[in-house]
Amino acid sequence: MMDDEPSESINTIIRENTTDESDLTSMNVNDVRYIILENERYEPQTLTVSTDEENSHKKATVLQQEDDVYTVEQAIDRMGFGPFQIKISFIGGLAWIADAMEMMLLSILAPELRCRWHLTPWSEAWITTVVFIGMLLSSSLWGHVSDRMGRRVGLFLSSLFTFYFGVLSVFATSYAWILILRGLVGVGIGGAPQAVTYYAEFLPKSSRARCIILIEVFWALGTCITVCAAILIMPTIGWRYLLAFCALPIGVFSIVCFWLPESARFDVLSGNRERALETLKRIAKHNNKPTLLGTLVDNPQPRRGKFSDLFSSEYLRTTTLLLFIWMACTFCYYGVVLLTSELFQLDQDECLSATNSLGEHRRPDCRSECHLLDTKDYIDILWTTVAEFPGLILTLILIEPIGRRFTIAVQMLLFSMFVLLLLICSSRGVTVALLFGARAVISGSFQAVFVYTPEVYPTTVRGLAMGTCSAAGRLGAIITPFVAQVALQQSIYLAVGIYATVAFLASIAAIFLPFETKGRDLADVRHSNLIFS
Repeated sequence: MMDDEPSESINTIIRENTTDESDLTSMNVNDVRYIILENERYEPQTLTVSTDEENSHKKATVLQQEDDVYTVEQAIDRMGFGPFQIKISFIGGLAWIADAMEMMLLSILAPELRCRWHLTPWSEAWITTVVFIGMLLSSSLWGHVSDRMGRRVGLFLSSLFTFYFGVLSVFATSYAWILILRGLVGVGIGGAPQAVTYYAEFLPKSSRARCIILIEVFWALGTCITVCAAILIMPTIGWRYLLAFCALPIGVFSIVCFWLPESARFDVLSGNRERALETLKRIAKHNNKPTLLGTLVDNPQPRRGKFSDLFSSEYLRTTTLLLFIWMACTFCYYGVVLLTSELFQLDQDECLSATNSLGEHRRPDCRSECHLLDTKDYIDILWTTVAEFPGLILTLILIEPIGRRFTIAVQMLLFSMFVLLLLICSSRGVTVALLFGARAVISGSFQAVFVYTPEVYPTTVRGLAMGTCSAAGRLGAIITPFVAQVALQQSIYLAVGIYATVAFLASIAAIFLPFETKGRDLADVRHSNLIFS
């Protein structure tokens, strides 16, 4: 115990840094320690401090190091968002850029090969579908790998797999080979959602939602890079070089993975407490923050999460609704991406007019000749792709005030309205504007889903949950080429009606999600009190 004069000085510092008297009753060792360490008037040391108010017994006590415990969540919250998280953001952003380039490539490659190789609309649709089949088959597998072997290992293996078969795709000599190799690329891309799981586990609670949304800027950037590259490459040296260019970023990310630390949450639950402590010390050093006093809670779980856990009584309603929402988001997102290219591949001046395009059955001459996309088409595609940036901004504005669920619901409803308006469009300019709006809100809704999903599940099944939900999303993506590239050729009313209906149902499903995760801690173990209110 220190003498009265220093203790009184500490009491003064504590009072000056608290806005509410009730805060004093909830302080623990690290609350007081951080107030003292971040105040220049007092040097850090192990202290015992008490504050007494008249007619009350409010205390703030600093305990000895061995008497206090803390969790990874508390440590990361205390160290805050700093240089370490910024570095992780850019590295994770590289993975997002790489995956976005591979996915945006689909809307450019399929129409090109349809004309070059004289494919039917069904054959064209399969070029996109096989990628999503690969993602469907592998999403849960990569989630399982991440939950068993570590987040970093799962990211490295999936990115290396994507890069290898992405490069091999450049040398495909036939339709059959392009299907096989792009399908294997899809297997690798199935691990992409684990980047969100990994990133979320390093973020403090106060900034988690904003950061996950902002990192999606890299996805939007990747899609724009692909279209810009197509403007330069496709009319000159051809699609094979575009494939090679789009494979490079994921190869770079595979190398950078060696720098990444393993998730401290994963290490604690795996019983590797020492490595978790090293990771936390690394974060503290980068963020110029002191490490926490006390003992890191070591709670190894002998049994990792299983697929059946996602459908236990605790998660059944949440999982069921999320699986449909993921499927709807992916169906609509890639639907509007493919729909954009398909509409622009037509003879625009005739086929997008009110009389020639919006009838239930278009005139035969509108699709009698295959039109390669030209520079003007790619520029319009770029305009609709840029829409992802305002979509992210809209999500950023909405997600904290109205919560995750209503952010998803509102934007899915807006998407339904935008695509329905395509049925009364009368010019190419209006079509571009409506596609811009639809692309903005569906990308924003998708990002809100990416925020909600890792927050609602505990660490023991978080990777598996992300993988499983991603797999459900791929079901929607598998179907969407046959709507955007096949059904559209027969009836624009049918194609647009399907997208509007699915988006509307997803909006309703989001409202009925049982729990709002805004402001909640990430849970480490399966325990209802940690997840649900």
